[in-house]
Amino acid sequence: MKIDTRKIPDEGVTLVEEFSPAELDLDTEIFKLSGLVKVKAIISKSYDAIGVVLTLDAPMLSYCSRCLQEIGSRFNQQLELHYAVDKLEPVIDLDPDIREEIILSYPINPLCVVDCKGLCPKCGHNLNEGGCNCGST
Repeated sequence: MKIDTRKIPDEGVTLVEEFSPAELDLDTEIFKLSGLVKVKAIISKSYDAIGVVLTLDAPMLSYCSRCLQEIGSRFNQQLELHYAVDKLEPVIDLDPDIREEIILSYPINPLCVVDCKGLCPKCGHNLNEGGCNCGST
């Protein structure tokens, strides 16, 4: 999403775009966005600054860090960014900042439920489904 600071009207402007996760290089081994990233940008301009309020929304798949079960959820975040007006470089590219904000918001250890019991260390059975027969639980 690129903003030409010369074309922002005094009253501001709202832009809406959709990106594929591949366009923003967002997928990791633990997290995958399973659909388009919807971005709404409310842009305002003062004499020497640009303010951008971003709303990001996308379906997300991750894996529980204890039992490896797939977790479906939504990524939904609102954030505010500020940029200085630069007459020599009038176009602002929001893509790197959007990508960075999404990646920084990924949870470190996602869980399917707060009290997930994880996997048996001996046989690998999902202990959320009951005890296993290997004798270690």
